[in-house]
Amino acid sequence: MADHIGQLVAARRRTRRMTQADLARASHVSLAMLKSIERGARTPSPALLEALACALGVDASRLDPRLTGTHDRVHDALPAISAAIAVYDVPLDPPAGSRAELAEAVAAATGWRLAAQYGRIAGAAPGLLADALAHLHAADGSDRAEAACLLVAAARAADAVAYKFGAHDLSARLIDLMRWAAAQTGDPHIVAMSEYVRAETFLAARAHRAGQAALERALDAGPGSGTARTAAVRGALHMRAAVVAARAEDAETAHSHLRAAERLAGELPEGVYLGTAFGPASVRIHEVAVAVSLGRDHIGRALDLARAWQPGDEIPEERRSGFHVELARAQLWAGRPDAAFESLRAARRLAPLHVRGHPWAREDIRTIRRIKRADAESLSAFAEWIGAV
Repeated sequence: MADHIGQLVAARRRTRRMTQADLARASHVSLAMLKSIERGARTPSPALLEALACALGVDASRLDPRLTGTHDRVHDALPAISAAIAVYDVPLDPPAGSRAELAEAVAAATGWRLAAQYGRIAGAAPGLLADALAHLHAADGSDRAEAACLLVAAARAADAVAYKFGAHDLSARLIDLMRWAAAQTGDPHIVAMSEYVRAETFLAARAHRAGQAALERALDAGPGSGTARTAAVRGALHMRAAVVAARAEDAETAHSHLRAAERLAGELPEGVYLGTAFGPASVRIHEVAVAVSLGRDHIGRALDLARAWQPGDEIPEERRSGFHVELARAQLWAGRPDAAFESLRAARRLAPLHVRGHPWAREDIRTIRRIKRADAESLSAFAEWIGAV
């Protein structure tokens, strides 16, 4: 494993166009130590790996998927995130920096969210939320709408951490904050996208009928048609509505929403719109999600789609990872545990923290281990890492 970690560190360093000396200086690690890590002679400690990851601009779990330190650090940050939004409607301190600095920090947090770098979000979220709230309270007129947009994005990034790590009450509070801020933007697209995120609360509670009703209402109340932005927002709502309907075992409605999303995806290229990936590839991923959510009788569709197509780099890591987790469940139900394990490993390579917090991944690796009755080191290690033993 030491040589694999070293290869990942070196590859990321080259991507960043950093020399070994540059990385040693930025991470406060000796050059001799860095060289020994990159050639696989030394295994870095968790603290050392965190320092290298920070200098390289990635979550430490990207360099060693087995690392649990980031997982613990995220949980430790949740109370601070909760405290930051407890006084959302009470002005306290003035903004810590300029609006431009806040916008840059929010854009970085959005990028981390799409890449499933939850450790980095957790570290930044309390201060980011406090500063976004301070800017909103200090603003008026058109400036207030801009500040509200930044708060929406900051709250959404923090919600990704809360939701993925099972803090569903905190997630619901962050989503309420999003919706409160979205209403102050004057932008129906942002309001609609906040309803897209709100569907998480219904999925977490398994309140699928209520989730369907809320998403249908958002589609009715949302922007009509005409722009790429509108198509992306409506398409995202249809994708999520399809999954919620599938969880409610309403196949007809789920497929109707998928068809609507597919029509809208035909109007624009795959991309990230208002913080959400949408386009033809995203719709395909949701086709797999719907098939698996509908149950064992529908897995043939998921397997057929995956046989003919795999998501490319244009899709953010979190969504690509989710595709492989859902495919793994279909493969497991089809009696292909080895293929399912390979899909889970592919998911982990893309977004380790996303997989580690995914209940399906944990359930399925436990089932695979039981079916195979294996002592295979890789399977046992994966099960221990994800908390399935």
